[in-house]
Amino acid sequence: RVRRGARRYMRAALATTARSQLARAGSRRATIGRPSRDRGATVARANDARRATRARSSSSASDAATTTTTTVGMTIERASEARYDFGARRLEETTTPTPSDIEIASAAKALPIREIAEKMCGLTEDDYEMYGRYKAKLSEKLSSTLGGREGEGDGPTCDATAGHGYYVVTAGITPTPLGEGKSTTTIGLVQAMQAHTNARAVACIRQPSMGPTFGIKGGAAGGGYSQVIPMEEMNLHLTGDIHAIGVANNLLAAAVDARVFHESTQSDEALWKRLMPQAKDGSRKFSAIMFKRLKKLGIDKTNPDDLTEEERNKFVRLDIDPERITWRRVVDMNDRFLREITVGESPTEKGKTRKTGFDITVASEIMAVLAMTTSLADMENRLGNMVVGPARDGTPVTCDDLGVTGALMALMRDAIKPTLMQTLEATPVLVHAGPFANIASGNSSIIADQIGLSMVGKGGFVVTEAGFGADIGLEKFVNLKCRKSGLKPNCAVIVATVRALKCHGGGPPVTAGKPLDHSYTTENVDMVREGMCNLVRHIENTKSFGIPVVVAINAFPTDTEAEHAVIREISLAAGAEDAVLCTHHAHGGKGAVALANAVKAACEANEDCKDFKFGYESSLDIKSKIETVAKNIYKAGGVEFSERAEEKIKLFTEQGFGDLPICMAKTQYSFSHDQSLKGAPSGFTLPIGDVRLSAGAGFLVPLVGAFPTIPGLPTRPAYYEISVDTENDQILGLS
Repeated sequence: RVRRGARRYMRAALATTARSQLARAGSRRATIGRPSRDRGATVARANDARRATRARSSSSASDAATTTTTTVGMTIERASEARYDFGARRLEETTTPTPSDIEIASAAKALPIREIAEKMCGLTEDDYEMYGRYKAKLSEKLSSTLGGREGEGDGPTCDATAGHGYYVVTAGITPTPLGEGKSTTTIGLVQAMQAHTNARAVACIRQPSMGPTFGIKGGAAGGGYSQVIPMEEMNLHLTGDIHAIGVANNLLAAAVDARVFHESTQSDEALWKRLMPQAKDGSRKFSAIMFKRLKKLGIDKTNPDDLTEEERNKFVRLDIDPERITWRRVVDMNDRFLREITVGESPTEKGKTRKTGFDITVASEIMAVLAMTTSLADMENRLGNMVVGPARDGTPVTCDDLGVTGALMALMRDAIKPTLMQTLEATPVLVHAGPFANIASGNSSIIADQIGLSMVGKGGFVVTEAGFGADIGLEKFVNLKCRKSGLKPNCAVIVATVRALKCHGGGPPVTAGKPLDHSYTTENVDMVREGMCNLVRHIENTKSFGIPVVVAINAFPTDTEAEHAVIREISLAAGAEDAVLCTHHAHGGKGAVALANAVKAACEANEDCKDFKFGYESSLDIKSKIETVAKNIYKAGGVEFSERAEEKIKLFTEQGFGDLPICMAKTQYSFSHDQSLKGAPSGFTLPIGDVRLSAGAGFLVPLVGAFPTIPGLPTRPAYYEISVDTENDQILGLS
């Protein structure tokens, strides 16, 4: 999306920041990604392709021919049978050295999202709601209705026989604090598939939290020439889903404290009169939400006046134990000083103080509910089942008990709808949910994946991203997301970098904001070889779930061929289907064509996903599930449970939550609990400091050690570089 002012700013910025590089390149004019055809040509070519498809409808599929196109010295096969020319917006030229992410994104010419929805995705106007010119919300109902449409549609999904596409999950090796490019690889891969091999493809990624955006990590829109646009809108507010989650979470927190306060200062009779006020005619009426509490209490009466005094007292008094309230407030920012706070300090709260704390918004259980839900009705059930803490007798007190479920649904009504965006090469992207992988479920929503698989149809590809290393994000993808959705992945892509492998091979610590040590920018094959133990374990763990692995070597300019060669050699020996060099950051989709071909081959060879399996049976007791993940995935020698964790496990088992799967919260920087243990440590004792319940999301959360659920800001946060150009209204400095 380029406005006149943005173009002026781009020219000025490049002239100032890249003068020396451009001079060495012969003072050529910098071009930041130019699509191969204009919009009119795109539409014309699409129409021609549709007519050609209809003319060939009686022909055998075996007669399909292929054409060959050469793009920047690379030969790419493209199927001539496609209804649309998905490569019409491919990038033909890129700039070297690669400009900043925000410069590339600001200079990009995005298609109107209506064109993406209808031309690329085959949707109708009833399927989406516009959020500005370049974003749209998709109806969550498409997850169950899109693949069943009859007749020839206007897009890829055209009839009930279209079927689902291939399901690919992107994970990574244990990362450095700088990140190893999983989001960038996910975007580069779908660009390669759609824009350069003319296969239907959709990326499903999470919405970024603004905590890391202004902290260390930066945004999560990808990078270089493989990113989602408009990147500034995605990285900041998008369509407001995270805000909705924060408000809903804090409404429930306010309801908990208010109920405890009112019950502690009023008699049962006073509570009854206030909760069930009389109408002018003297009658009382239950709200619809109240019938859920009545049912829980075993009261089947519908007229409030029919309740006995004992029934009224049970109905109005939740008797929440204030010392064991588990529901915490949230904020979408890295703020370490909110990790532990005291509430109720004002004199108006009459001394009803208690210790609590904040989590970052994406760690809220409501975010996990959004990621795990399959429909609006399912979300209502999950929100109602969320437990805020026990009553004094140990009974779990839920959102339904507090009567706030309907209000949360009103706040979350639009958040359940995935946001449709596009890549730099006009490949569709579904952005939905944003749970961190280290402290939450770490994957985008089930609904987005289901919609994507229906949109691409049989033979297409949905690439969904799992957060951080495969020991965290991919393990939860299998044991939580796939367990609930019933979907099975055809292939996993594990992203590796020379930088991270050197870190695991004995290199000095990598710290955000500090220059890399010389050993990371010069060839050191032995250090890479030593660090390959980390990648090998991720490959082995992924294969233990029955998922074929393709390794994506995310190339950096300081890498060498010898370093790449040792990665490929050891990856193949460890059982990877392939290990492919990728330059999608610098070249867009064409830099990931080899990866796309390797993934396609792996998917076709594993079309039935017959070997896929979970990491454990959810019927195991809580301790056994924790020990299974610790020993089989992390390679711990044993597990140590704190007294607090033991108490929680006993309580949750007694409450009937022992059959839930587990969502481990641990550092992303090591297989162990100690982020300084690099490579592939084993035999250590994994400490479990606490266990939390996410009954609505449908899992238990063991906290490894004293693991914080809200990050802090570093000495030099990313916000130092972020600003707005007041002349042309452009955001600067986002990454």
